[in-house]
Amino acid sequence: MANQPAVFNMKKILFIACFGCIFTASAQTQFITKGRVEYEKKLNQHKGIEEQAESSVWMQAMLKAYPKTITDIYELRFDSNRSRYKLAKENNDNKYLMWGTKPTETDGVVQDLDNKTVSTQREVFENTYVIKDSLRNLEWRITDETRQIAGFECRKAVTRICDSVYVVAFYTDQIPVSSGPESFGGLPGMILGLAVPRLYTTWFATKVELTEPTPAQLNPVQKGKKVNWEQLYAELKKGFKDWGKEADKRLWIVSL
Repeated sequence: MANQPAVFNMKKILFIACFGCIFTASAQTQFITKGRVEYEKKLNQHKGIEEQAESSVWMQAMLKAYPKTITDIYELRFDSNRSRYKLAKENNDNKYLMWGTKPTETDGVVQDLDNKTVSTQREVFENTYVIKDSLRNLEWRITDETRQIAGFECRKAVTRICDSVYVVAFYTDQIPVSSGPESFGGLPGMILGLAVPRLYTTWFATKVELTEPTPAQLNPVQKGKKVNWEQLYAELKKGFKDWGKEADKRLWIVSL
């Protein structure tokens, strides 16, 4: 009987220790709803013209003059209702070979998650457009494959744009904001990795910062000819009518 208090105290200590472990593990599962994601965008610009270069001395010279891979830094600032994607830092050493790949500081995408709308400012040739439309309705197929990106466990999902262009995304539900680079979203979490193989382009997050965005950062002034996606495609197809197969690639780039 003399040992009972000691036994009771030991059980009490074990219970408190176990409860403390459970509480700590729960506290470590943080869900981020405001912050900044920095993405490294990489493009293999040789890949798109290597076949043509086999029969063109001029193309071969271009491949020698321009780097195979170009990299630029983009950012996505977000809260639970809104996100804004834009160029953060252009690589001054880049030499851009393919049309539509050189970034501009004025281009950007604002996704209004509450109202399910997107507003994209984009330069196309000499024209600047502000494309206002509904958020893209993508049919994602979520898989069991996972990978670590910027310290977050991400799950793979796949979809298509423009009917035939395959897109691979990796999203994390630890950031329960349905957004991502360019105008992509629609998944149960933030897209931290994205690949469009037919455009030889990838976007991967390098860091996530717990920095609350200001209203001005999420609501930029956008200037340009106001259109929706259908109107823009109709206008561009007229301009690309003599471009052959190359016209499709131009539209895919604009559609990001």
